[in-house]
Amino acid sequence: MADNERTLRHEMWRRYVGDDWAAFDALPAAIRNRVATHAYDAWSVNVMMLWQHYKRLYGRTMRAERALIRYLDYCERLEREAFASRYSEAYGMTLPHDAAGVTVQR
Repeated sequence: MADNERTLRHEMWRRYVGDDWAAFDALPAAIRNRVATHAYDAWSVNVMMLWQHYKRLYGRTMRAERALIRYLDYCERLEREAFASRYSEAYGMTLPHDAAGVTVQR
């Protein structure tokens, strides 16, 4: 299957196979919103697997939703830091967004 992924995410994470749209639709609204605003494709099947894990830990509660959203925030920061590091190695300068002190456009 062809895709247009051009980041180093495949080096950081494993993408699980499945129906991304069905997984997205099955997530709670707050998590769907966070996935939709993720700076990168959050891979809905992976998020669904995480949601199932968090539901086992906390039950289907707001606490589980907040915990997963915090984890997605953390993953996004890791991806951005990895990208900025790779950019710096390749071009010998700070990622322009970081140099400007601006947020990621979503």
